[in-house]
Amino acid sequence: MKKHSNLKALALATALALGLAAPAFAADTPEDAQAIGRQNLAVFKDVSNAVLGYVNFTVFDDIAASVEDGTVTLTGQVTMPYKKEDIARRVSRISGVNVVQNKIQVLPVSIFDDELRFRIARAIYGNPAFWHYANMAQPPIHIVVKNGHVTLSGVVNSNVERALARSLATGFGAFDVTNALKTDDEMKTELEKI
Repeated sequence: MKKHSNLKALALATALALGLAAPAFAADTPEDAQAIGRQNLAVFKDVSNAVLGYVNFTVFDDIAASVEDGTVTLTGQVTMPYKKEDIARRVSRISGVNVVQNKIQVLPVSIFDDELRFRIARAIYGNPAFWHYANMAQPPIHIVVKNGHVTLSGVVNSNVERALARSLATGFGAFDVTNALKTDDEMKTELEKI
């Protein structure tokens, strides 16, 4: 069960970690490079916690970040304009963050998109195969709908779950469904590369 409880944190952590960039200046020694990497990693973990701890962050929002020497660049999409500002404000308060570049996009208002979001969320999280995710405070599968185009992002335990989620997301009138879900093992492998 611990694997499931850490899945969402791993998903966002990986999305954020993949954005960790090399420092803008060259480190004098390998120890300096390691220290810079640790500092970026500590900031990214705090960014991850700030986003996950935001009460209005839902499965219909998707945030990624890159951290480079105190500069955090936020990207992704949210359903409401206030979320964009709130998240950037939360991140700007983190120790070690000097600059926040807020490149989060606000999804357009659309009744069709809203209905599509809810139908797909019910189909996925209402399926017995995903009940263990539905019971989490921050379910790991994010459903981003923009002008009728659907993107599934986040982390699942297996390729079977990834394929099932995509299958459940089709058939509701979306123009297309992009499956950007990753497995837990793929995320761990990507984290190890950092």
